[in-house]
Amino acid sequence: MIEKSLYENYRIDFSDEIAPENGDYLFVFNEDRQLYMDDGNELPESLDEFDVNFCLFIGIYKGMKAFTVNAKSDKTSYDLREVYEIDHDLYHIAGKAVLVSDWYMSYRFCGRCGAENQLDEKDMMLKCLECGQVHYPRIAPAIIVAIRNGDKLLMAQHSYHDTIRYALIAGFVEPGESVEEAVHREVSEEVGIKIKNLKYMKSQSWPFPNSLMLGFTAEYESGDIKVDGDEIVRAKWFGKDEIIRYASDISISDWLVQDFIDSNTS
Repeated sequence: MIEKSLYENYRIDFSDEIAPENGDYLFVFNEDRQLYMDDGNELPESLDEFDVNFCLFIGIYKGMKAFTVNAKSDKTSYDLREVYEIDHDLYHIAGKAVLVSDWYMSYRFCGRCGAENQLDEKDMMLKCLECGQVHYPRIAPAIIVAIRNGDKLLMAQHSYHDTIRYALIAGFVEPGESVEEAVHREVSEEVGIKIKNLKYMKSQSWPFPNSLMLGFTAEYESGDIKVDGDEIVRAKWFGKDEIIRYASDISISDWLVQDFIDSNTS
């Protein structure tokens, strides 16, 4: 998990009227949200060989202008998880770029009246000049929680995983509820227990596709594990030496698991 701030190397700005120049950063994505890079893992130097849908200036990265681009090409492309393993810093800013690209591509036309939207001059939003509807970048808040019972950690097998693996309890925040309520609800729905001493730890932008992950720890209070049989097919308590780790440390889930292991290591 990347713990340094995005803003160490980046200053936010935006415009659809600025064109890239030599040396600028071009984050060019295809329709599958994959990033184009050459065999040397370098970003494109120009858009000459791309069939460009749109190009949007998104700020200053490492002293140069940065652009998010949606385009078609037969050039080599990489999933964002692959980008992370290649270059953590590049993944960090590419995650920003793909979220802006998704938003701009999805809301170029107003969902209320169908008119073409325009980028606002002050705020990063698209606005409809016909009906007045505004469209901000879409971010879906989600929670993930490491539940402890003494020296054990609760982990569950999710139905949507292709292989047998255990992960932490997680889920999206529903309209009308607080983040804390979302944690208690998800735990109750998925594994049927009650928790206490809920503690916020940290957050992570998670561009798969557009989440903000809010990480928590909690302690077991009462109840027997009873999985929902839908999202969760089984769950159990793990000691630190029983936990099978992910191959990558990209997610806040890995950070929370490591935090549990460290707290149980003398």
